Amino acid sequence: MAKIQAIRGMNDILPDQTPVWQYVESTVRRVLGQYGYQEIRMPVVEQTELFKRSIGEVTDIVEKEMYTFEDRNGDSLTLRPEGTAGCVRAAEEHGLLFNQTRRLWYTGPMFRHERPQKGRYRQFHQIGVECFGMTGPDIDAELLILTARLWAALGLAGHTRLEINSIGTSGARKVYRQALVDYLEQFKDQLDDDSKRRLSTNPLRILDSKDAATRKILEDAPSLDDYLDEDSRAHFEQLKLLLDAAGVTYTVNPALVRGLDYYGKTVFEWITDSLGAQGTVCAGGRYDGLVEQLGGKATDAVGFAMGLERLILLLETLDLVPEHVNNQADVYVTVMGDKVIATAMAIAEELRNALPGKVVVAHCGAGSFKSQMKKADRSGARYAIILGENELASGNVGLKSLRDDEPQQDVPRAELAQALINKF
Repeated sequence: MAKIQAIRGMNDILPDQTPVWQYVESTVRRVLGQYGYQEIRMPVVEQTELFKRSIGEVTDIVEKEMYTFEDRNGDSLTLRPEGTAGCVRAAEEHGLLFNQTRRLWYTGPMFRHERPQKGRYRQFHQIGVECFGMTGPDIDAELLILTARLWAALGLAGHTRLEINSIGTSGARKVYRQALVDYLEQFKDQLDDDSKRRLSTNPLRILDSKDAATRKILEDAPSLDDYLDEDSRAHFEQLKLLLDAAGVTYTVNPALVRGLDYYGKTVFEWITDSLGAQGTVCAGGRYDGLVEQLGGKATDAVGFAMGLERLILLLETLDLVPEHVNNQADVYVTVMGDKVIATAMAIAEELRNALPGKVVVAHCGAGSFKSQMKKADRSGARYAIILGENELASGNVGLKSLRDDEPQQDVPRAELAQALINKF
């Protein structure tokens, strides 16, 4: 009988990989907590209509990439391809947006039927941050400042760069869109296939084309900046002043756009040059029109999302995962002989009580002294506790350093916890 394997592009995260995930997630949780952001948890399945209305029916995500199915009631449901729409739905449904501001964040799996490649999968994980009810550029700046703090906390400050732009209002973009189409129509035969298709569906997305010939044509294209409304221009100038004051370095990228009408004003991306083509590690911007588009009252909103797989890949590529992250234990209790098992387990409990922030592993399953010491070393523990029948009779235990060149000590059991507290 053939073995059942995981679905292509949907990966298991194994025990030797989860410590890195926990490290990144806990770092993000800590940084967001410093700024007063609250966690929200939404279902992974939503009504298909939610994504059709938010992402747009004429998009690759809705047309080609969503996992959509009918349930037993005949309702069309979809595994979420992104988190913003579900967050807006939840906030609106539960009255979180009525005459109040919100700073929310979430994490979890998203699903898109794409061609799997390094850093891009069919089930992938995102951390998303969404803010509601705040009009000014100060909240835009806060998101970028806190993200810069996160990069510093992860050791990535020198390996990411920030690009920002303003895409104005939908009215301003409508005028610009027509000017861009009029210009590109002259060169339609020279555009790449994706850009030819987007010319009639989503022309602003042509601006971020990677095709060399199309990039050359775009050099003389009309600039969105020339079409910005005054309010958007003032918003963007104030954002730049706030970032300058906070010491956050950025580049204005006029080609940085979003293809959907509910986006407006600020857009941004954090980019790395260390992962080849998959260079964006965080992207976001203002989407003041989305809440109303989904049936709620007009609400100012801004947010971002970052992919965890790509962020972890970046940390591992740059060898920035701290050594302690992959350790499974701090103390390993070895057990020599059946008569000492009960005492060894009691000692392990005493140490867990005395060292609440440390991991204490008690050996189970028999094995020679040599094999147990090998396991203790592989666990990453700094210290091994040696307990056999001789130690049981004497009331002492062996305390052996596994990382430093120190002689093994015999320590009275009653003093063991304090001895380890002193060493840690």
